[in-house]
Amino acid sequence: MFLTSILRKTLLISGLAIVLSACAASSRVVRVMDVPESADTPYKKVLVVSLFNSFDARRYLEKEIVDQLSGFGTEAVASTTMMNSLTPVTRETFVAMVDKIGADAVLVTRLVSLESDTKIKKDDNTRYKYSLDSTYYYNVYEINATMYVEPETLEFNHSVRLATQLISVARQEPIWAIESSSEVAQDAIHDRAYSIFVSEAKGITSSMRRDGLIAR
Repeated sequence: MFLTSILRKTLLISGLAIVLSACAASSRVVRVMDVPESADTPYKKVLVVSLFNSFDARRYLEKEIVDQLSGFGTEAVASTTMMNSLTPVTRETFVAMVDKIGADAVLVTRLVSLESDTKIKKDDNTRYKYSLDSTYYYNVYEINATMYVEPETLEFNHSVRLATQLISVARQEPIWAIESSSEVAQDAIHDRAYSIFVSEAKGITSSMRRDGLIAR
């Protein structure tokens, strides 16, 4: 029942550019559901699912989460590696994936909010270049000054908030949940938006490890 309701909430995550940048955003995590004492943790094989309208955004976040979990020694599989943009996002689709890979947990991430704003940046450091030329008159010179001003640029600020739940396959219910958020600034030339996927994946997986959901 829970997974069915989550899968119906396919939300939009547009505006995030796809160019990878070395500049990293930072993720803030708030736990909204503690792990029950009776939970069958730690989990050894996790199906990673992201629920956004953009298939590319789903693929990017799932890949980063899988990479992080693999680094911790936990086997993980991205749902987007077993489907394409035309595959129905339904409970039956993901249940079949669970059965296929033998997952003992499903990590589901969905978008809560995405806010973006744009501002114009001006260069306040005006620079001049001077040249001194002689004239036909004795001891009289002509001074030419060239002023250099950088053009105005646009800066984009993105703020993303995600909700993530871990569902136990054996219990068929969520056993842990967090909300995480990241902010990143980018300009029209140096695109840094992909760093949101990196920071969110690190925040989610680090929290899973801290809370004993995967082996430490």
